Amino acid sequence: MITHLKKQPYVSIFSLLCCFILTPAFSSDIDDEEDGNEWDVTQPQGELKTISIDTTESTWSNLSVSEDGKTIAFDMLGDIYTMPIGGGEGTPLVQGFDWNMQPTYSPDGKTIAFISDRDGASNLWIMASNGSNSRQIRTEKTALIHTPSWSPDGDYIAVTKGFMSSRSIPAGEIWMYHRSGGDGVMVTERAYEEHTQKNMTDPAFSPDGKYLYYTDDVTAGRIWEYGKNATTELFNIMRHDLETGESSSYIGGAGGAIVPTPSPDGKHMAYLKREDTKTVLYLKDLKSGTDRRLSTEMERDHQETFGSEGNFAYFDWTPDGRHIVYWTAGKFHRLDVESLNVSIIPMHIKIEKQVQQPPRYAVDVAPDTFDIKMIRWASMSPTKDLVVYQALGKLYLRDIKSGRVKRLTRQNDHDEFYPSFSRDGKSIAYTTWNDKDLGSVKVVSANGGQGLTVTTEPGIYVEPKFSPKGNNIVFRRLTGGYLLSPEWSLEPGIYLADRKAKAMEKVTEDGFNAHFAADEDRLYFTDYAPDSKYTELELYSVDLKGRDERTLLKGDKVTEYQLSPDGKWIAYTYQNNAFVAPFLSTGLQQELDIEDSGLPVAQVSKRAGEYLNWSADSSRLSWSHGASVFSRELNQAFSFLAGAPDELPEPVSEGLNLGFPQLSDKPSSTLALVGGQVVTMRDADNTQEVISNGVVVVQDNRIVAVGKVGEVSIPDDAQIIDVSGKTLTPGLIDGHAHGSQANEEIIPQQNWKNLSSLAFGVTTIHDPSNDSSEIFAASEMQRSGQILGPRIFSTGTIIYGANSPTAHAKIDSYEDAFFHLQRLKDMGAVSVKSYNQPRREQRQQVLNAARDLELMVVPEGGGKLYQNMSMIADGHTTLEHSLNIATGYSDLTQFWGQTEMAYNPTLVVAYGGLEGEKYWYDRTNVWENPRLTRYVPRYIVEPRSIRRATAPDDHYNHIKVAAYAKQLRDAGVRVLIGAHGQREGLAAHWEMWMLNQGGFTPWEALRAATHDPSVALGMGDDLGSIEVGKLADIVIMDGEVLTNIRRSEMITHTMINGRLYDVTNMSEVGSGKSKIDPLFFERLEINAMPAATAKALAEKSARHHWVH
Repeated sequence: MITHLKKQPYVSIFSLLCCFILTPAFSSDIDDEEDGNEWDVTQPQGELKTISIDTTESTWSNLSVSEDGKTIAFDMLGDIYTMPIGGGEGTPLVQGFDWNMQPTYSPDGKTIAFISDRDGASNLWIMASNGSNSRQIRTEKTALIHTPSWSPDGDYIAVTKGFMSSRSIPAGEIWMYHRSGGDGVMVTERAYEEHTQKNMTDPAFSPDGKYLYYTDDVTAGRIWEYGKNATTELFNIMRHDLETGESSSYIGGAGGAIVPTPSPDGKHMAYLKREDTKTVLYLKDLKSGTDRRLSTEMERDHQETFGSEGNFAYFDWTPDGRHIVYWTAGKFHRLDVESLNVSIIPMHIKIEKQVQQPPRYAVDVAPDTFDIKMIRWASMSPTKDLVVYQALGKLYLRDIKSGRVKRLTRQNDHDEFYPSFSRDGKSIAYTTWNDKDLGSVKVVSANGGQGLTVTTEPGIYVEPKFSPKGNNIVFRRLTGGYLLSPEWSLEPGIYLADRKAKAMEKVTEDGFNAHFAADEDRLYFTDYAPDSKYTELELYSVDLKGRDERTLLKGDKVTEYQLSPDGKWIAYTYQNNAFVAPFLSTGLQQELDIEDSGLPVAQVSKRAGEYLNWSADSSRLSWSHGASVFSRELNQAFSFLAGAPDELPEPVSEGLNLGFPQLSDKPSSTLALVGGQVVTMRDADNTQEVISNGVVVVQDNRIVAVGKVGEVSIPDDAQIIDVSGKTLTPGLIDGHAHGSQANEEIIPQQNWKNLSSLAFGVTTIHDPSNDSSEIFAASEMQRSGQILGPRIFSTGTIIYGANSPTAHAKIDSYEDAFFHLQRLKDMGAVSVKSYNQPRREQRQQVLNAARDLELMVVPEGGGKLYQNMSMIADGHTTLEHSLNIATGYSDLTQFWGQTEMAYNPTLVVAYGGLEGEKYWYDRTNVWENPRLTRYVPRYIVEPRSIRRATAPDDHYNHIKVAAYAKQLRDAGVRVLIGAHGQREGLAAHWEMWMLNQGGFTPWEALRAATHDPSVALGMGDDLGSIEVGKLADIVIMDGEVLTNIRRSEMITHTMINGRLYDVTNMSEVGSGKSKIDPLFFERLEINAMPAATAKALAEKSARHHWVH
């Protein structure tokens, strides 16, 4: 991060040149409501299924008692009901596909305020107490409204208004709205404004109307953190004086204090706090300050989760102040405040609801040939006749006119990255990498040949760019120590190499994407704005000594800047598309905007664009995406340029396809695994087939025979592998994996993370958040046999609702959703991660686009229960992460069990208590696990595992999550393992062991790691079972796993795609293939990552949400 003070004040181009007449080359986005293209969330566009629910239980129901004390209103599964306070049949007030919740009676009992997403987002509504005359009070587009509470006079309603920052965890403020509508009034303000991640919620008025109580996160700092300790003070009940505007802590202490609920006479306050693992209902005398414990049997609250929808299912007093009515353990309860007697209020509801069927499509896991899609750094030459690009680790040249393609170099000693033409088009600079020899910056003739090294020492180098005359090359130097060797890593930064002097010198410590413009004596580079918390990128310039720094441009959600060679134009990417504007130097920092700019702006790409590249004369911009390279002449984008047509064309949608077919790696051999116990997982929804003394015959990469010894014919040419005493299972499928496949796009020849995963039997990973170009390039290299590791499938970068420039996906229409999904499919995605888009209509639009593009949708879950339940109704492929409640009840189980949406609870990071990963650090000596430390650096394992916290079992939330997952699986919901990248390969076994703790049998836990993810992720035709015709992905475990699931990690061999590997050294059995080379931390004495590497890894992990 650049730490120098800015020398120039900021000024907007719009304010500077407000009178400039624009000539836009494209139409800006039009609001859906303005163009008549409104989306109706109550009328889903997918295939619907009607389901029936008959229940006497509900899950997380908010309730309110009527003014006369005779009726309670409550919510269940997105509908609102009333019921006599003595119990009985629930009478629906609001039913439909929209999600309605948190009903609360007005003081006179005539009106009910509630939250509904029927207009597309969670907003405040009111209706008559009989359910008629619904009326929307507020129309929020991005903020999330929850937890309505009436003022005593019935004129105002207080709510939680949640705002997303760079993270999708809404930070709450308390607002008040008049019952007639309007924009509302802010009562409490977030401490860190737009960067806050802490919550305020649970508003409640004092009966005299003088105060507004609410719950506030009182932990230090602005950042919401996982794994908080609810036995400490996380939340306080605050009292806000509505006359003076002062807020002060009112109730707190160990265990926190949440959900203030004053008695009708204002003399007492009911509230909740934690004691040990229990949420306890307390009553405080507001005069004496004394407390009484009313109930210790409350459902676990949300203090350790987001709480953005409220910290508990809201309860209420009866009007006489003698009873509190509340929901817990699936039932409604009535508690006598004096005697503490509790009676259950019986409830029965029998309804039909509709759900959408999820998008799920067959994935061709291992075709004999596949199309290369992840072309990187495709750049047209300044002379417009050649394209250079990278695929499968090497650089290629394509003649645009003839279509001829050739390798740029002939060497195979190292991989090649980041090609860049000189201004005259005669030379190409690029970088290299070899795991042992490290990397360099080289220059080669544009006709191809042998590259000449311009760097003076080995290292990790990226982003080389020529100076205008070609005498100098600017590039960036990185540090290693994580995936790449840390040798020569002490001095990262932007460097300049003098080709004639054969010298290189550091220019600046920070920044990236450095390049020249018109002058030889100034460099331009990008870095994060110092106060933006990594949410905004700026363009800087310095002289060749790193001095005279100037801050030139900023732009909301701009991810790449590239000045033209003549210095007169700026190309940039915004929301994954390429734009161009004149570059005006005024000495003041200017802001790029695509809609309200004071200078003309042209969108040039229509189907995404990155790797911006100018022609030498600055008349044409090229860019690439997926397998294609695109270009546009500026006179086709701006009407005022010479040669412009009368009517400008639309942004470019068609480019030059650089993709090509590639043979998949496939062995030519026959192997017979003889004598083991074969857990086939064949027809695993209906039977538990286990073959003792079995035989599995593999020809090439497919299984050709399975059965008992003596009943299966073994081909004469088969190599027989004795697996007596072993258990054979299908290869493990990690349905929610994470982790780096590259360092700034440099993919190592040997990735220890992949080797460790494979050694633990993980043969397929599905990563629902990663750097798109890195992981899709790695996937193609794995498929072609160039790198060793599991099969790699991914969503690529998430479709993010929060303000993160590299991941945020603006979705205001179906067309926006289609664009974002199409760009990911272009790069190789088989699924997309819908990640907390705030509006339900946005999430539905993603689903609709996914159906049209035949993509699966795996949404982020865990933090918001009601949103999660609406995603079940909307029909997502899976739900990623655990629900934020301890358990669900009959209504939710029936609801979910009648859908086709799978569940990946990621128990290692389960919300609501200590996460599962910490359990295994607590209970086992992870740092001493020889199977883990074969392939994972000691300095990665030890800091997280040796000094570890300890806690009783009931503080570990994963056990409860697993127990409810068992109920869901018994009801028909597929449950998948998801190790979340927490501990390389080993965590996949932790996932199975934790399912076993929740009641899954060892066989059922294995099913969650094999059959269920294969079906849920569309791979069931090829993976998930040991049966004829399936791909030969097989794990060989030592011992009897079906009686002791903890033996699952005792793996001797892993077979992937028909190749059998001895996991002790990853040598291939029977092929004569050599063992892997020593990993860098094996050949070097390394005790830590360099600080710059650790910082970069932390930033990347946060950006992709890998670490909880």
